Amino acid sequence: MVFIRSLSLAALVAVVAAASRGGHRPLVTSKAYQATVSEHNLLKHAKALSKFGEINGAHTRVAGSVGHNATVDYIKSSLDKTGFYDTFLQTFTYTFSNGNATFSANGTQFDAEWLTSGPSGDAEAPLVVVSNLGCTQGDFPAEVAGNIALIQRGNCSFSDKVALAGAASAAGAIVYNNEDGQIGSGTLGSTENPLGPYVPSGTLTGVDGRALVTAVQSGQEIVGSLHVEAANELRWTNNVIATTKSGDQNNVVSAGGHTDSVPAGPGINDNGSGSMAILELALQLPHFSVKNAVRFCFWAAEEFGLLGSDHYVTTLPVEEQEKIALYLNFDMIASPNFGFFIYDGDGSAFNISGPPGSDHIEKTFEDFFKHAGIPSGPTEFDGRSDYGPFLDVGIPSGGLFTGAEQNKTADEVALWGGQAGIAYDVCYHQSCDTVDNLNVKTWAQNTKAIAHSLATYATSLKGIPRERTGRSLLVDKVVSEPRRDPLRLWV
Repeated sequence: MVFIRSLSLAALVAVVAAASRGGHRPLVTSKAYQATVSEHNLLKHAKALSKFGEINGAHTRVAGSVGHNATVDYIKSSLDKTGFYDTFLQTFTYTFSNGNATFSANGTQFDAEWLTSGPSGDAEAPLVVVSNLGCTQGDFPAEVAGNIALIQRGNCSFSDKVALAGAASAAGAIVYNNEDGQIGSGTLGSTENPLGPYVPSGTLTGVDGRALVTAVQSGQEIVGSLHVEAANELRWTNNVIATTKSGDQNNVVSAGGHTDSVPAGPGINDNGSGSMAILELALQLPHFSVKNAVRFCFWAAEEFGLLGSDHYVTTLPVEEQEKIALYLNFDMIASPNFGFFIYDGDGSAFNISGPPGSDHIEKTFEDFFKHAGIPSGPTEFDGRSDYGPFLDVGIPSGGLFTGAEQNKTADEVALWGGQAGIAYDVCYHQSCDTVDNLNVKTWAQNTKAIAHSLATYATSLKGIPRERTGRSLLVDKVVSEPRRDPLRLWV
């Protein structure tokens, strides 16, 4: 493997000139491909996304919006101009959800958030504490009927908790966090659940939830007032798929990231950072040749539950799935209070491994950071980002992550600097996820790591099994606490 800390401008110019003369393109190498990465170009893309997010004053690029449609057009038109790729838009429909929730108890207003895909409605009734974690019908006492169920986060999806509350004839449901803060961007995942009918629902911080539980269990009558306004409607959106015209089409190296934001903000780190890193690398790859085909995937509607990547994988014929040698996912790679995290493909840190070959991907990234003199750490391979559908069909996967809403530890500050006790990205799923939220140097460093991985696998698949031996361990595992969700399906 060839690694690089820096490369002179003259060397970069030589690479570009060689490709621009027409005819022969040099075989892509890690060193030369990394040299094409510039902070200037990355920021140019970020500013374009920011502009799209402000169309009509929307301040969002949520899937199906004008801002997201402009993002898709920008990506596809940029790729088409190279002439290097076969590109297509993959259109699919999905349920768009937007809404808000307010909640008060005995006249005191609380900071509540809506659970995406939940119904509109009002509930004014006493709070009833649900036993255990509200994951079975037996957890809901008879007193829940006609009242508001107060449920702790944990062990099963928000969808199951709210549906079971509905099956118990609750008037509404409040889920409170099992940590002090707010859950943040929770979702029911769909507009229905076979366990029962959804009722108006929302979430509270752990601090507020525990205080209400204590009050109810002390014998006080706590009357809650829950108001939910929501819209759930069918919309369409597009994935963008671009595959090199050259290279072995039976051995496809795939890389992807999602292009949409949450409704609350423009999503420049989440996930403009990942999607624009791979767009920039896709625009630089035509300076080189490849042995294995490279496919760049730009997913829509990730924030509504990995919908774009799931649609792509589940509609792809098995023989086409088998041509994909591996998948690399990049979601949030420029967090301001960053860590350099690599997905734990071999399962050594979190006991959840990807399909065979995922360990090699992890090692490829580890070696890159080691040779660059940068510490790296593992992040749980929980399948709650766009690599999930690939894992489900046995495709080796991996990727990078710089952290979301969880707090940075003192040990991590010792490795990377930053602030302990503060979220990796304090603007995660918020309106302040703008260009100013990016750590640009971290973004560029991770983009070089991506360039290294793509150059490595575009020239050789040594270490990546080409026979599918089974699905990931995580397919059959119930994930109780994912590190990084799109909109949170799990409590």
